[in-house]
Amino acid sequence: MANFPFKKNDVVIVRSGKDRGKTGKILRVFPEKNRVLVERVNFVKVFVRPDRSRNIQGGIMEKEAPIHVSRVMLYCQECGRGVRFRHKVLEDGTKIRICARCETNLERT
Repeated sequence: MANFPFKKNDVVIVRSGKDRGKTGKILRVFPEKNRVLVERVNFVKVFVRPDRSRNIQGGIMEKEAPIHVSRVMLYCQECGRGVRFRHKVLEDGTKIRICARCETNLERT
């Protein structure tokens, strides 16, 4: 993918899969793998071995796993749903993302 569509701290909604309909903030972006890590979405179980030197108890732990970018869309607060976005260049030369439906600013401030 030449231009990766998402940034860290973007609010997205999951379009498909077991977590369909959930919204969350992007914690990490993996553009080389076309994946994003969204908070409270796509939990997997991780088996942790006990380690007394680092005071780790061990057991089964849950954590978020990366999800493919084709499964998420940017979330617009005004529309209340996942939307496509367009780029707009402001008078001062900065480039922002706007909602393709209601044309509100999608950049996090």
